[in-house]
Amino acid sequence: MRRALAVSSWPLTVQIPLLVVILMVALSLTVSQQVLGRLQATQERHLQELGNAYLDGLSSSLIPAVLRRDVWETFDTVDRAKGMYRGLAAAGTIVLDSGGKVLAASDPRAFPTGTSLPAEVTARFAKGGGFRTQEGGTLAFLSRDLVYEDRKLGSVYASFDTTHLAAERREVLMTLIATNIAITIVLAGLGYFAVGRMVRPIRLLTDHLQQSTKAEVMPLSPEFRSAVGETGRLFRSYGRLVDAVRDRENLARRLAEEERLASLGRLASGMAHEINNPLGGLFNSLDTLKRHGDKPLARKASIDLLERGLTGIRDVVKTALVSYRSVGETRTLHPADIADLRLLLHPEAERRSLTIAWTSAIGGDVPVDATKARQILLNLLLNACAASPAGSVVTFSARRSGESFIVTIDDSGPGMPEEAAAYLRSRDVLTTLYEPNAGLGLWLVRRLMIELGATAAIEASALGGTRIVVTFPFNHEEALADVA
Repeated sequence: MRRALAVSSWPLTVQIPLLVVILMVALSLTVSQQVLGRLQATQERHLQELGNAYLDGLSSSLIPAVLRRDVWETFDTVDRAKGMYRGLAAAGTIVLDSGGKVLAASDPRAFPTGTSLPAEVTARFAKGGGFRTQEGGTLAFLSRDLVYEDRKLGSVYASFDTTHLAAERREVLMTLIATNIAITIVLAGLGYFAVGRMVRPIRLLTDHLQQSTKAEVMPLSPEFRSAVGETGRLFRSYGRLVDAVRDRENLARRLAEEERLASLGRLASGMAHEINNPLGGLFNSLDTLKRHGDKPLARKASIDLLERGLTGIRDVVKTALVSYRSVGETRTLHPADIADLRLLLHPEAERRSLTIAWTSAIGGDVPVDATKARQILLNLLLNACAASPAGSVVTFSARRSGESFIVTIDDSGPGMPEEAAAYLRSRDVLTTLYEPNAGLGLWLVRRLMIELGATAAIEASALGGTRIVVTFPFNHEEALADVA
């Protein structure tokens, strides 16, 4: 048991990734501490600048009222100054006269006019008008003397809410944690595979030696005999041993051919491409939640879009694994799915300064697989945006026609190459990509269209680019399954 727990007894393929994890954790802690420290310092500096600007403006407005000892005008000035500075949440403001008595306060019940400021309150503020934050709290404090013609008329004490800054730091911390975890996992995986390749010669030699005790001696490939260092000398010694045995027994063997590697790179590239497509819209929904999360309708619409987008990403992973049939639940296409496409397309269109002319007249639910149809249309829309020059127009139109769902997409680009158009129109599942570097976007569109029985008509657009008309036949079995 103790031997099993000893790290030195673990294989190198475990020890090295474990060391990588330990180093990454230490590095992540150091970097995260530095980042959060710099962020907090930047936040406090920014808050201090805003606070000074707030007190500068407030002081100039208060001096006439304080000179006249006009309590109501002083209170009105303090009250009006609350919402003047975006990003600055004034929690409380107290104005003292030259005698140190309260002239007016944003909370007159806590600090009545004519009373002295409690010592525990003044202790929160730095001497000399400096900036101070509450240790572990949610407030920051700043004070300023009211001076007119070299004469001190009074003082202003202001406190500011810093909960939003703490929330921002927590958000950054969560992002750092998630990023560091992801990087650690990736590096540990790379370390595992790298060490696996490094110890492969030793494993190979061990396997050969074990096999030689049960059967004939297996020779090494010449590439291993040419290796350098201790491993090379070991391999050459083993090779001479094998040669001697082969000379005595006149036995020859060849090593088995290596297994052909699967095209995992292309599949991974395609999945990354397809998953990345809706992310802009999802981040847009998050931004909407941040800005308008207090509005029920905006919050519900954003959450619904996030749910559908994440469901689409989950289903894209299944769709990209074209060596297997997609399994799981399917549903019909809803009008909200078409509206989602517009939201998902908005960040790309805004980035490229494109105008999206959108028309949807599908009425109700359409008996078409929503996940695959959305994936097809999103890819074609993104391709249309990529092909169109900045400041141009992309149009989208969706409608019913008999037993079909028809979508028309026009772009203002240079036009689709004939090879790509022919590839998209092809119904032969064995047809390969029209060029090796075409990527999986168009390939997956055609694959999904074949699965849905959809067809594509490609022609010149009145906008000067390409018009793609995709016709989806209704699948009433899909509709019945969705109802069930």
